[in-house]
Amino acid sequence: MSFVNLPFFWFMVAPLAIFTFLILTHKDEFLQIFDKKVLERLSVGDDALPLVWRNLIMILAIFFMIVAMARPVVDHGDKIIELEGLSAVVALDISGSMRSTDVYPNRLEFAKKKITTLFDAMPTDELGLMAFAHVSFMMAPFSADKATLTQIIKGISDEYINMASTDFRALSSFASELLAQKHPKILIVFSDGGEPKDMLEFSKKIQSEGIILYVVLVGSKEGSPVLGSDGKPIYNKGKIIITQRNDTLGEIARKSGGAFVVASSGNGDIYKLVKRIKSKHQGKNKGEIVIHNREEYFYYPLGLGLLFLLIGFSSLPRLTYKMGRFVV
Repeated sequence: MSFVNLPFFWFMVAPLAIFTFLILTHKDEFLQIFDKKVLERLSVGDDALPLVWRNLIMILAIFFMIVAMARPVVDHGDKIIELEGLSAVVALDISGSMRSTDVYPNRLEFAKKKITTLFDAMPTDELGLMAFAHVSFMMAPFSADKATLTQIIKGISDEYINMASTDFRALSSFASELLAQKHPKILIVFSDGGEPKDMLEFSKKIQSEGIILYVVLVGSKEGSPVLGSDGKPIYNKGKIIITQRNDTLGEIARKSGGAFVVASSGNGDIYKLVKRIKSKHQGKNKGEIVIHNREEYFYYPLGLGLLFLLIGFSSLPRLTYKMGRFVV
């Protein structure tokens, strides 16, 4: 057995030992500190417990409390714990097309709900959060704290939407930086797709970096008008701009060794994708940590200290034998 706070133990025990010696050997000098009438009021009359024993009990109570605060432990050595789970970057499309209302209430809010479902489906995994449109930026570093990640996702509003076109090349460059030290390199994208001309470069980039892409496609093939910040359709040369879901992004995910799903009502689509991710990367842990395995025993001396303290403050009546029986 050892003490976690051994210096504290010696720091407190030494003065206690000196105090014990003085109070037991110089009792009369200590009594001179108090007035005689005050001592009479503080003293317990007809107490069966002698004063010297009461002092010893109080000192023992203090001693055991010091031992408890020093934290006695039994050391079982170091223990290696493997952290099961995966590391992945979750990327949310915030381009102008995400205002479209072909899914309720719009593509952005629908994608946010799907991301929170993803958090629920991957409770022990370490996820980073980023948003992208014309530029890409980090919203949360890698974390297994899904409650905090959920609050960040819920905080993304319509004001975040960038009316510029989606730049998937910027997404691939930023994602490769974030995943540089991760293995496997997993990127999960929530988007309605992008321009076909950008898809080829995006595909080449993630394959060269060894990134495995998983995609949740949001929106409909029929399409919906692109809305401005005022909620009204945007026109180009007198015609309403229509945005359709581009499934090319899903095909890129397949080529990278990943998979894709089309977002639908309910949670089955996300759990299906997570199941695919887990099955493909089964047995690949985030790493391991070493913890010092020790068993705490502070509650035993603490319990003894409280017991002695209770006895020390208790008034025990003196029993006398009179006329063939004990009386108080």
